[in-house]
Amino acid sequence: MIRLAEAVFDGHPDKFCDILADRILGEAYGVDSGCYGQIEVAVWSDAVWFSGAVVTRQPFDIDMQRFVAQVGKEIGYTSGNAVDAEKYKVLNEACWITGDATQWTRHVNDQCVAIGWAGYDARTHYLPPEQFLAHALRNRVVKSFASGPLKGQGPDGKLLIRMREEGAKWILESVLVTIQQKPEVSLLEVGSLVNLVLERAYKEIQGQDSRWVRNWKEVELLANPNGALLNGGSDGDNGQTGRKLVMDYYGPRVPLGGGALSGKDFSHIDRAAAYGARQAAITAVASGALTCQVTLAYAPNRNAPLEVIYDLQGLGKVARKERFCHAQLIGRYDAKCCIGRLGAGGHFFDLSLPWNQPDPSD
Repeated sequence: MIRLAEAVFDGHPDKFCDILADRILGEAYGVDSGCYGQIEVAVWSDAVWFSGAVVTRQPFDIDMQRFVAQVGKEIGYTSGNAVDAEKYKVLNEACWITGDATQWTRHVNDQCVAIGWAGYDARTHYLPPEQFLAHALRNRVVKSFASGPLKGQGPDGKLLIRMREEGAKWILESVLVTIQQKPEVSLLEVGSLVNLVLERAYKEIQGQDSRWVRNWKEVELLANPNGALLNGGSDGDNGQTGRKLVMDYYGPRVPLGGGALSGKDFSHIDRAAAYGARQAAITAVASGALTCQVTLAYAPNRNAPLEVIYDLQGLGKVARKERFCHAQLIGRYDAKCCIGRLGAGGHFFDLSLPWNQPDPSD
């Protein structure tokens, strides 16, 4: 069976927007742990545009120009790059409201279909193996931009995995990488460095999981097949929050509920239900099921879900319907401690996040 999965690097304009949106909410949670927020970000050329609203009990005062420059610098949008975050024009149309957020946060304020999925085991982070590998290799490349063979390259780029799944044998067939590079570095050298980084990462993964059977030298690597990518980031493409949902969720072979994640506070039903459904699916798999998909449906102003559907392969623990009530979901996860690092796309990859672990109460 052929399996495909994609991931993008932090400097991709869509992902940069997701990172900015969640970092804004992280700042808001530092002011008010019960805040409400729904932030959208768009970027093109030398402009970043914010819309939406944040509601906090105390005034939320943030220097947006400095904020964008700081986050962009951390990613790699620095002087000498095609994009210098210090030079962005920030168009801030978001509303910063001082008031009581509970009128929005203490009930379901939108309709929603949410899907949570889990399969395989902790070695794939309960993800499809192609989705796991795409994220694992992505993370290694991003890390290498800051300190490694690819230091100074990026931060924009994409990665695509093609593999065959034959029972317990996983055969990696090809990896496609498009990476933003410095003009003074040759295309051949960039390809050689990409190969070095990916080979090291893949061999480490093989050492931890023998199901990856193919030797790296047999894997086809395509690095910048369209030629050198020099004008990356918003200098070459526009970006918006919520446009990389398949990558943020479970990859192309698992259906999506529909709701974007980054830019919404943890009480928003799209985000709360997606995380709750993921933990319920993992709980079922960790207790014996081979795979589990949990589908939830909600109506505005109704605490209990309209529907809870478990689709299990094998047997595993099934959570009580009350566990999916909005009032239960919103108190389960501490947004303040983690929301600022989620925009990069590790929602369901990072095993340190509580919803990516079995539920101890079930």
